[in-house]
Amino acid sequence: MEYRHELKFLVSEWQIELIRFRLKMFMKQDAHQVGGKYNIRSLYFDDLFDSCMHENESGVDARKKYRIRIYDKKADVIKLEKKEKFRGMTKKNGVTISEEKCLMYMNELVPPIIKGSTELEKELFVQIKSKGMKPVTIVEYERTAFVEEKGNVRITFDQNISGCSNTKAFLENNIALVPLLPKGQHVLEVKYDEFFPDYIKDVLEIDSLQRTSFSKYYYARDYKNKLM
Repeated sequence: MEYRHELKFLVSEWQIELIRFRLKMFMKQDAHQVGGKYNIRSLYFDDLFDSCMHENESGVDARKKYRIRIYDKKADVIKLEKKEKFRGMTKKNGVTISEEKCLMYMNELVPPIIKGSTELEKELFVQIKSKGMKPVTIVEYERTAFVEEKGNVRITFDQNISGCSNTKAFLENNIALVPLLPKGQHVLEVKYDEFFPDYIKDVLEIDSLQRTSFSKYYYARDYKNKLM
């Protein structure tokens, strides 16, 4: 996947409901979405020097993060992902891994490189061995997603964004979470390739929204003393 534009906005409950109502007339809900929303839980990695956290804090232009992600608190599909950012644009690569490998990462063990290991697994292996990369925090939230083929546009509402520092609890059904934003505040994300249709901009009333550089990972680390 090539780099894509990514815009983030802080929105309230009533803004979400208003925009959701408007979008239904122009965009389709994500085909993988059953019902109104789905749960995302991510396990983020950082190295011995907390480089990912400090790069985020300093606004370093070119940076990357490694994470493991599950959906709806189920371990039937587990994704190892690398998200890269460059000049305000983002790119994500991901592979499916087994629960056994996920448990190894959670316990700060290194899955061996064998025949069939993916390039992303090999890359993380090197990062773990050379920089002490390990799981450091969990982020969980509820997402509603809309898609439009023109411009490959994806609009998501991320609600009830929370964090947990108990990384070994990643695959448990219920974990102790701490909210990362004030009550009633959520994040709207807009992702697209080169073309962003004007009619979607108009529906969003994008110029009236509060732009943010909010990073779920950074906020989870910044709140680490409050996380259980």
